Amino acid sequence: MKPNTAFYLLTDTHYVSKQNWVEPGPFTQRERGDQIALKLSPEILDSFIEKILADPETDTVIFTGDNVNSGDRQSHIEFRERLEKLTAAGKKVYVTAATHDYCSPNGEDECFQHDAVRYTETGTEPIPVMLRSELFDYYYDYGPKQALSVHRESGSYVVRLGDGVRLCMICDNGNGRSHCGLFEDGLAWLKAQIADSKTAGDYMLLAVHHPVIAPWEVFRHMVEYEVYGGYKELSKLMCDEGVRVVFTGHTHVQNIRKYTDDAGNWFLDISTIAAVNAAGKMRRVVVDAENGLCDVKSIALDCITGVDTKGESVFEYLYKINFFGRVQSCMPLVKTDFDAFLRETDGALPADKLRAHKTLSKCALSLLPKIRLSRAAKLGKVWKNLSPQQKQEAKEKKLLDTAFEICRHIYPGNAPFTPDTVEYIALHGVAQRLDKLVQKFKIEQVQKLIPPGSSLAEIADDFLYNNRTGDDDSIRFSLK
Repeated sequence: MKPNTAFYLLTDTHYVSKQNWVEPGPFTQRERGDQIALKLSPEILDSFIEKILADPETDTVIFTGDNVNSGDRQSHIEFRERLEKLTAAGKKVYVTAATHDYCSPNGEDECFQHDAVRYTETGTEPIPVMLRSELFDYYYDYGPKQALSVHRESGSYVVRLGDGVRLCMICDNGNGRSHCGLFEDGLAWLKAQIADSKTAGDYMLLAVHHPVIAPWEVFRHMVEYEVYGGYKELSKLMCDEGVRVVFTGHTHVQNIRKYTDDAGNWFLDISTIAAVNAAGKMRRVVVDAENGLCDVKSIALDCITGVDTKGESVFEYLYKINFFGRVQSCMPLVKTDFDAFLRETDGALPADKLRAHKTLSKCALSLLPKIRLSRAAKLGKVWKNLSPQQKQEAKEKKLLDTAFEICRHIYPGNAPFTPDTVEYIALHGVAQRLDKLVQKFKIEQVQKLIPPGSSLAEIADDFLYNNRTGDDDSIRFSLK
C-alpha cells in the first residue's frame, strides 16, 4: 500500500475574465461591496497553481465549486485553461460546480443569476453564459471521466484518490437557489457508494460546495437555504456509516466544526475560505490510509504573480479592496476630507444616502473612533469585574478598532479575543445584557434570529474566538 495520499483543495475561486470589465467603471463599485478580490482573481488563481506545480509530492487538486463568479462562458474558458495547465504537468484534477457557475436566462433553472454581464465604463452589457445543463460535459475530463461511479442527474461522482482512499464529489446545486442538495435518488446513490467503499475496505471522503454544518449557528438559522439541502439527512448518514469528514466552501469562511450525534458518532465539516478572499488559502490534505489518519493544513499566498503589493503582505493589500478593509483604511478621511471618504468607500457604503445627510453622517462617523472599550464594559455591567490593569486597557482601547479586528477574522477564522481578554469580557457582557433586554421586552425581530437553546452571548462567542476545534487552519484526526 502506498504510504499516503495527498491532495490540494481550493474553493470559491470566483474567476472573472479580464475581458468582462474595464477600469474605471462600475465594476470597482461592485467589487468594493463584496468580500473577494474579483479583479485579481486570475492572478490569485495563477499564484496558487504555481505553488501546486512546485510540489512534486502532491499529484491531485480538487475544486469544490463557484469556480467562476458570474456563470459567463469566457470565464469558464479561461478557468479550464488553468486546469489544463495542471493536468499537463501530471496533476489529477477533480472539479464540481455550484450556483455561481451557471446562468438561467430563460428561468428553467432557479439559480443565483439569470444573465452574465460585462461591466463597461458606464454600465453593463450581456455576454454569453454557461447553462447548468452544459457543465457536466464541459468538465467531463476533470472527474467524471476518471470516476468509479457517476450520478448523472446531479453531476456527482466518486474517484479513487489512492490506495484505500475514495473521494465523493457531490454536486449539490439541486434545483438551484432554494435547494442546494441531492434529491432522493442522489442520496440513495451516495448511500450505495459509501457502502461499496466500506466493502472494499476504503475510507470515503466527501466534498461538497455548501456547508453541512453552518460556520456559525446564527448563519443556519437566518438563511437555512445557504447550507447543504438535506444537511440533517447527510449528517445522520455520515454518523451512521462512520464517514469522518466532508470538505465544504460557499460561506467563504475558514472554519472547522465537529458534529456529534446523541450516540457519540461524529464527523468534521472542514470549510475552506474563498481563494480570492484577502486571507484566501487552500488546504493540503494528507491521508495515511494504513494508520487511518488524516492531516489537514492551510496554505496562504505570500505573493501574487504579477502584482506589486507595495511592500504590504498579500492580506493587507487585498483587505483594503473590499467592504470592511475599505472602510477601515479610509476612516482617517472622515476628518480631513469627507467627500473623498465618500468617493473612496462608494460601493462599500451607501455613499448617496450618506451624502444626502452629510452633516449627520460626518458627525456620527467622527464620533465612532472616540468611543473606548470602557464604554462597552460599563454598558455590559462588567466594569466592576475588571482588574485595575484591565480597566486601564479598556480606557485605552478603541471600540471601533476592536470591531474592525473582529471583522478581519470573520472569514479567515481564529478570532483572537479569548475569554481572558478585556475585549471578550466587555463585548460578551454587552451581549448578555442585550439577551436580558430582548427577553424582557419580547423583541420578536431579534428573538426569531436566535437559535433554540442559544443566546446572543453564545452567538457573539462564535465571532470573538475559536470556540470550535481550536484551530481553523489545521487539524489531525482519525478516519477509523
